[in-house]
Amino acid sequence: MNAPTERHDGGHLGRRRAYGRLFEWLALASTALAIVVLALLLLDVLHDGLPRLSWSFLTNYPSRLAARAGIAPALVGSVYLIALTALFALPTGIAAAVWLEEYPARNWLTRLIEVNLANLAGVPSIIYGLLGLGLFVRALGLQRSLLAGALTLALLVLPIVILSTREALRTVPRAQREAAYALGATRAQVVWGVVVPAALPGILTGTILALSRAIGETAPLIVVGAVAFVAFLPTSPLDPFTVLPIQIFNWVSRPQPAFHANAAAAILVLLVVLLSMNAAAIFLRDRARRSMRW
Repeated sequence: MNAPTERHDGGHLGRRRAYGRLFEWLALASTALAIVVLALLLLDVLHDGLPRLSWSFLTNYPSRLAARAGIAPALVGSVYLIALTALFALPTGIAAAVWLEEYPARNWLTRLIEVNLANLAGVPSIIYGLLGLGLFVRALGLQRSLLAGALTLALLVLPIVILSTREALRTVPRAQREAAYALGATRAQVVWGVVVPAALPGILTGTILALSRAIGETAPLIVVGAVAFVAFLPTSPLDPFTVLPIQIFNWVSRPQPAFHANAAAAILVLLVVLLSMNAAAIFLRDRARRSMRW
C-alpha cells in the first residue's frame, strides 16, 4: 500500500536534488564568468599602464604633454581625502550605532532614524554631492576645498558605517553583557569595555567597505568642485584638491592614446592604494579576532 507513495516521494526528492545541482552549476558559472571578465579587464589595464609606471609618473605634476604628466597632486589628495573622511565618518558612525543598538529608547525618533538610515544607504552618490555643494561649499563657506570634499564623502559613507557597526554589535552574545553587569560594571563600561571590543572585527569589516567606496567616488567630488588640473600639493584642508578618480576621468576623456595609457597607470596606482588600505584593515581585524580568543 505504501509503495506508490514511496516512489512518488523518491521521485520528488530526486527532482529537488537535480534542481539543486543545476542551481549550483549556474552559480558557479556566473562566478567564473565574473572572474574571467575581471581578469580580462585587469590584464588590459596592466598591458596599457604598466609600461607607463615610473617614479617620475608618481612624483610629476599634471601636464598637457602626456609623457611628462604625473599624478602627484591626485595621489596626495586621495590620501588626505580618505584620511579626513575616516576622521569624520568613523567616530561619528560608530558612536551613532552604539547609541541606536545599546541604548534602545524605542520611540518615534529612533524609528525615524532607522528608516532614514536604511533609505540613505541606497541614495545615489550624486545626491550627496549636491548636498555637499549646498551645505559645505555655499552655506558654510568652505568653498571648493579638501575639507568640503571630505565632509561630503563622510556623509556618503556614514549610513554604511552605522548599519555595519550595528550588525557587528548584534553578533556579541547577550551573555557577555549580562556577565559584565553581574560583576558590577556600569552600562558605559559594558558597552565600551566589553561589547565594542568584541564587535571590533565586524566594525573593521564595515569600515573597509565604507572607505573602499569612498576612495573610488567621482560624481560627488565633481559636484563639490574637485578640479582636474592642480599644479601644487595640498597643504591645508582649505586648499583646492584633486583625486585619482578625477584625474583618471580627465585622461580617459581625452582622445590621445598616450593619455589613455596614463589613465591605465593611474588605475593601477589606485588599485594598489585600495588593496593596501584593505590589507591594513584586514590585518587589524584578524589581530582583534585573535586577541578576543585569548
